[in-house]
Amino acid sequence: MNADPRFTSLFWTVWRRNLRVYRRIWAVNFLPPILEPLFYIVAFGLGFSGLVSDVTWHGEPMGFIRFFAPAMVAVSAMWQAFMETTYSSFVRMFYQKTYDALLATPLSLEEIIVAEIVWGATRSLIAAGLMLAVVALLGYAPSPQALLVLPIALLGGLTFGAIGMATTSITPSIDMFNIPVFLVITPMFLFSGTFFPIDALPPAAAPIAAAMPLYHLAELCRAACLGRLNAWSLVNVGALVGYFVVFIPLALAGMRRRLVR
Repeated sequence: MNADPRFTSLFWTVWRRNLRVYRRIWAVNFLPPILEPLFYIVAFGLGFSGLVSDVTWHGEPMGFIRFFAPAMVAVSAMWQAFMETTYSSFVRMFYQKTYDALLATPLSLEEIIVAEIVWGATRSLIAAGLMLAVVALLGYAPSPQALLVLPIALLGGLTFGAIGMATTSITPSIDMFNIPVFLVITPMFLFSGTFFPIDALPPAAAPIAAAMPLYHLAELCRAACLGRLNAWSLVNVGALVGYFVVFIPLALAGMRRRLVR
């Protein structure tokens, strides 16, 4: 086992291994990124659009579904990266013993873990691309800036991939992932400016929602789809980068404690 901290381009070999597995079951992986957020758009967007008046986003009034649909692109990116680096990574680590096999090669632990996070971000990119196509076909991504959703989703995937891997490093069993999912990820999904502007939250809760990584990802995806990206969007980019910078060393250190004996 290579226990020395080291990082080289060998991490791409792990990424390619995950890609080959993904291509074998592509049909199963292809439909959920499209269908799940699409169901939300139909159920909440179209269903509520006749009941909810226009919402105001940064001083601009707009229809509810126009506000809501781009956020589903961010949500799909979040779920793909987090689930890939929690449940899927845990299965590879604990049940399939894939990490043990990889550590018996010249690969370092850092290369394996970074590859897992980058693969999670790749899943986010794929899901966001598919979802963006759906949102654009429905007419809710009219701006050419919408293409920038793809690098935005990749950045968001890296952020949530690092958060997911840090979570995996301290989770004792696969059932325990229910705790961060229901106590952290689900509240973010509901209250981070996805279904309604955070201005509607109580004064004490709005700053908490604004600090969540999904809020910044949703803000960027919405701004790109509507052609509103500007210098202030760099604040959202900086927040996602900041979360990544904080959680990537936590993920690497936690996985090293867990795997290197």
